[in-house]
Formats: sequence, C-alpha cells, structure tokens
Amino acid sequence: SHVMSEFVRMTDTERDQIDQDAQIFMRTCADAIHQLRTEAHKGVQSAQVKEHRTAVLDFIEDYLKRVCKLYSEQRAIRVKRVIDKKRL
Repeated sequence: SHVMSEFVRMTDTERDQIDQDAQIFMRTCADAIHQLRTEAHKGVQSAQVKEHRTAVLDFIEDYLKRVCKLYSEQRAIRVKRVIDKKRL
C-alpha cells in the first residue's frame, strides 16, 4: 500500500492518448506485416525459403492479433468502468 500511495494515477486524457497511440502502432504493424508478406517471395526460387517466410509471417501476424485482442479486452474493461462510474 505504501508503493500505491506514491503512485500518481493517469488522467483520462493520458489514457485516451495511449489508446490512440496504441491503435496507430497496431495499424502500422499490420501494414508492415502486409508489406513484408508482399515482398517476401520476390526473387526467391527455393520453395523451402518461401514456406519458411510464410510461416514466420503467419506467426508474427497471429501474435499481433493476440496482442490486439488483449488490448481490446483491456480497453473494454476501462470503458465499462467509466460507464459504471457515470451510472453511480
């Protein structure tokens, strides 16, 4: 509790800014993955290399989707708390 007493709470404006930055970052990552996927097979002759790159990009894309899902769940909790506070 001593540590928490020194903790300064974030403002709603700061949370909104973090949300906005996170959404921009996730969109940027998705765009980068898409671009990498487009460029991954250019000039590659080996089927094994193509398969490996596809698998790696699938893994990265899946990881990003899981991160986005976690972010969405946390944001939904925050929104629910705000709504509950307004009801009281």
